[in-house]
Amino acid sequence: MAPPVPASGYSRHMLLSELDATACAALVRNGDAEPAELVELAIARIERHDPELGAVTIPLFEEARAAAKDVPHGPFRGVPILIKDIIASVRGALHTEGMRPLKQARHSYPYDSHLVASLRRAGFVVIGKTNTSELGILPTAEPPAWPPTRNPHDLTRSTGGSSGGSACAVAAGLVPIAHANDGGGSIRIPASCCGLFGLKPSRGRISFAPNYGDINGGLVNEHVVTRSVRDSAAVLDILAGPQPGDPYTAPPQLTTYAAEIAVPPRPLRIGFATRHLVPEGGLVESHPDCVAAVGHAARLLEALGHHVEPVEITALHDPEWVPRFLSIWAVGVAMDVEEAARDIGRDIHPHELERLTWAIAELGKLVTGPGYAAAWRWIQRASRRIATYWESYDLWLTPTVTTPPPVLGTFASPPDDPLAGIFKAAEFAPFTAPFNATGQPACSIPLSRNADGLPIGVQLVAAYGREDLLLRVAAQLEAAQPFTHPATRR
Repeated sequence: MAPPVPASGYSRHMLLSELDATACAALVRNGDAEPAELVELAIARIERHDPELGAVTIPLFEEARAAAKDVPHGPFRGVPILIKDIIASVRGALHTEGMRPLKQARHSYPYDSHLVASLRRAGFVVIGKTNTSELGILPTAEPPAWPPTRNPHDLTRSTGGSSGGSACAVAAGLVPIAHANDGGGSIRIPASCCGLFGLKPSRGRISFAPNYGDINGGLVNEHVVTRSVRDSAAVLDILAGPQPGDPYTAPPQLTTYAAEIAVPPRPLRIGFATRHLVPEGGLVESHPDCVAAVGHAARLLEALGHHVEPVEITALHDPEWVPRFLSIWAVGVAMDVEEAARDIGRDIHPHELERLTWAIAELGKLVTGPGYAAAWRWIQRASRRIATYWESYDLWLTPTVTTPPPVLGTFASPPDDPLAGIFKAAEFAPFTAPFNATGQPACSIPLSRNADGLPIGVQLVAAYGREDLLLRVAAQLEAAQPFTHPATRR
């Protein structure tokens, strides 16, 4: 259940630390708060708590104060939001993508991307940018350009990533909502690690205009991490839809996503699995905490009237998945490094990047044109085999990640094995990346915590274009077991 809108006389302290974005917007709409007040509260919370968290790398406080004086009368008028420091551009703001060369060159764009402009028109006030792994490669937020982002549930642990700064800020109550993106799990993974709701939309649902048509052939998606399902649905209504020049777009939604979540889903047929493929071959079970989280979610879904049974999708067990996906990703990293070099007007050298980033970029240069095309053809054929599952089932339930939030430094690569980090990442998040490849929507739902109090998310996956179904089921689960946010800073 989403946080209620408090009556007049609400606690100012509660405003950002307890409420979701929808409730904050209602306070402004009802005259119980002003946009400038929300912005100042967010700034104060960031200044107080972020030094220990490391979520906000690029404060934009003065720009936010100026924007709060004349905010469009959109559905989220006056609500502060943070933008992840990769892909989406904020006019005039430092844009680093976790890279020291871009940071040192003070790289920026002279315009807002479509996503940021849409959020502003809806009334959001951008108050800063958040941490990410270098080029968004790893499922953590520990880039060389900035100090690491720490999990607000346990400061020794990772937030997940690559949208780790955004997830940390929302989980800690610095802001009620933050932008995120996802090329292999980077919305869902930090949502799981930080105890939030995170939806990766269908391929082509949200435009990358004006800088990109798609990214890495369509692996990457934009959206937000949120404290409630209703926030995710409402922002998807704001962002969804094509822009001129988009190479493709997802099928249009006939009703609003915000309206969809008010309609309980019919009884559904849902399969679940908890085993994953490992590089040395064979299937292994996920961590007991993650298995328990899936079991809990399955029982809750059954209590809500759905049929739930164990089902493996065997097309996901092919060992070719990792090398095919990595070939595509490596080409993208090589291109990103070359583009960054053009942006700053000089070559980028190995010592300026993480050894993993440099190794993947060099690997990408070795992938031939036919090799890249062959990787996509293999994935497209595998995607067709995977899609047959949704002819018999409505949803698939899995762990979001295979272990509880790992300690900081887990994904660092040693000097003698520069690719070690990416293979650790593949073992940590084998359930997320395949659905970037297939283009299907998937979400992480915060229904469990382990004995140490660490969040353990579960993933639901729907057929292509069916964000409506994911949001309806997620809202049903949230109503049955309201999301809580114990990491909120006081």
